[in-house]
Amino acid sequence: MTPMSSLISVLAPPGVLTYRNCPQPRRRAQLTTVATQTRPITPFSRRHPRARTHGLFLLILAAVVALNGGVMIWLWLHDGGLTSQLGSFSGVLTSAGRVTGLVGAYMALVQVLLLARLPPLERRVGLDRLTVWHRINGKLVIYLVVAHVVLITIGYAGTIHVGWLSEFSDFLSSYPGMITATIGTALMLAVVVSSLVIVRRRLPYEAWYGVHLSVYAGIYLAYLHQIPSGNEFVTSTVQGDWWLSLYVATLALIVLYRVALPVWRFFRLDLRVSGVAPAGPGATTITITGRRLESLGAVGGQFMIWRFLCRGLWWQSHPFSLSAAPDGQALRITVKAVGGYTRKLRSLPLGTRVLAEGPFGRFVAEEHPHRPVTMIAGGIGVTPLRAMLEELDGVDVTFIYRAVNDEDLVLRDEIEELAARHGAQLHELVGDHTDARYAGLLSAQSLQALAPQIAASDVYLCGPLPMMHHTIESLEQLGVPRQRIHWESFAFAAR
Repeated sequence: MTPMSSLISVLAPPGVLTYRNCPQPRRRAQLTTVATQTRPITPFSRRHPRARTHGLFLLILAAVVALNGGVMIWLWLHDGGLTSQLGSFSGVLTSAGRVTGLVGAYMALVQVLLLARLPPLERRVGLDRLTVWHRINGKLVIYLVVAHVVLITIGYAGTIHVGWLSEFSDFLSSYPGMITATIGTALMLAVVVSSLVIVRRRLPYEAWYGVHLSVYAGIYLAYLHQIPSGNEFVTSTVQGDWWLSLYVATLALIVLYRVALPVWRFFRLDLRVSGVAPAGPGATTITITGRRLESLGAVGGQFMIWRFLCRGLWWQSHPFSLSAAPDGQALRITVKAVGGYTRKLRSLPLGTRVLAEGPFGRFVAEEHPHRPVTMIAGGIGVTPLRAMLEELDGVDVTFIYRAVNDEDLVLRDEIEELAARHGAQLHELVGDHTDARYAGLLSAQSLQALAPQIAASDVYLCGPLPMMHHTIESLEQLGVPRQRIHWESFAFAAR
């Protein structure tokens, strides 16, 4: 028994450890280690265009957002938005309600652009960071909108000495656009509620996606209320024109990048399904071919938004990672059936036309030829790592594959073949995480045994969120710098 197998045997339950070389026949095991010969480390065989966050770009982006916000507040102050209301407490509340409404409407436009998949923004910032900004800003928008409604209602009610319920009823019956604004606010609140983890887990993806699309209607309805009812826009054409330009610019960007560009690429690339094959129990590999695929600039680890234009599927788009390194001739994804949509993909007709957006994501290999790489995959999360491994030629790679059972080791044969070809160490960790015997398979002690150089590695993780969080904690215990931990999760969006 080798020193590594002796160490791992301490971590695994007795009688369930198998240590074997790659050429040996496969045996059922809870913890399997596949050892291959490690080749000398050489530079990457190809350049990986990993996009990095540029400090200057972020500075310019923040300056643009702040400048527009400053113009908005200056125009409001210049037209007497504050001074005319300071004579009473009710006037102060009214002014506060107006400014929160203005800022809320502005941040709602920013919210739309954050996840509009604008290529210049996504490439330089990354979808992971944009998602965090989107979540934080979404909460801010709701707080501001609710504050606007409450403060305006109480302020107006205090000014004319009536109850706030009576004043709110008067708003709905007497002010143009107030009913549409109320509907728009309700739609925004529905988006927030649907985004709560406890609700999102119980919603079908289609329902969640439909609710999120309604935010466009909410913003439009708010616009119908803002222009005819807002004192600032009735008394100042400059403010009205400035706000109109913001709405038009936002709409133009949405139409350009969410409609015009995908349609242009649809006809230019002529993507079609050329192969549908099983990839294990409940998993399907789909191959898509077309023209000029090299122009996409896709690399292993990235994902695209796919829309299959056939009966029952054409109206939905879902994100799936590439499961093979793009070669300019075809694109490939591997999907596990976890919901109604993904189950239908098993019977996808050959020749189906495909509308695809992307590639997206900065979950691609860094260009550090002298630094080892550790890849940790969970279940179907192996797909981007499998594509990435295909491109890592001449790099010291340790590949750890975690699954509940042997059937969940999707693309197992391909991973083993790639590990042998590239001289990677492959470890297959199989066992139900709810069983106490296997709960520590991704503990700090286990990871150190499987990948002794892990503290000096770039670590790439992809799998279910609970596994990811547990693994990141283990990596931090081992002293892996946070900037070298790259991760992507597979969850709700792939149903």
